[in-house]
Amino acid sequence: MGELMVAAAAREIRDREVVFVGMRLPLIAFVVAKKTHAPEAIGLFENGVIRATPSAELIYTMADPPNIFQATQCLNMLGVMSLLQSGRVDLGFLGAAEVDRFGNLNSTEVSTEYRVPSTEKIERRVIRLPGSGGACDIASLANRFVVVLEHAKHRLPERVAYVTSPGNGDGAGWRTKVGLPRGGPSAVITTKCVLRFGEDGGAYLDSVHPGVAVEDVVGNTGWTLKVAASMKQTQEPNEAELKAIREYDKEGFWTT
Repeated sequence: MGELMVAAAAREIRDREVVFVGMRLPLIAFVVAKKTHAPEAIGLFENGVIRATPSAELIYTMADPPNIFQATQCLNMLGVMSLLQSGRVDLGFLGAAEVDRFGNLNSTEVSTEYRVPSTEKIERRVIRLPGSGGACDIASLANRFVVVLEHAKHRLPERVAYVTSPGNGDGAGWRTKVGLPRGGPSAVITTKCVLRFGEDGGAYLDSVHPGVAVEDVVGNTGWTLKVAASMKQTQEPNEAELKAIREYDKEGFWTT
């Protein structure tokens, strides 16, 4: 499934675009796009690295030496984040603990119920998460963003517990109302499907991955998910995409 998600993410990148790459699967998606349909895309990394070519070796953090070696530029964080403010970033890839029906992201805190040992008492525990990093900037200021995450009902609630990074807020027109001049969620790529966003600002089911039933997707989503009339099966990786993935992530570190 990892390879399918990488290929789906790579197809979100258009040629000549400036892309905030991120880590894990989007990192490989950038490599695949560069080696297939988007050879002139430019990759940005939050630590200040800008690359016109992918790193020659697989990286595990954005500061790994292969990502620095032969980079186009090595700036600081402000240097790359300022490109967002000037509207020069076309696409950003993001992850989160939760994504809701309007594409809002939570990476700040979640709560869960647990049973107190040796009692019948149920309490709610708040779990603190790493927070935004640069995600809020990317979600607010990139021309569009794509989310990649595991598909589970608790990770796709109707409303996130905490809005760390804004999507479409409470629906169509919200971003303009609060002063965000552009952008918003373009797609959510999960382990089961691809969601996209309609004119009402809400997510709908655009494609299901091979072997996944629509009922499985709908039943594991925390709201009544709309299914597009043109809903289709997610295209499997083609030969060129698979070659690029497997040459880069030889041991399947990120994709398995």
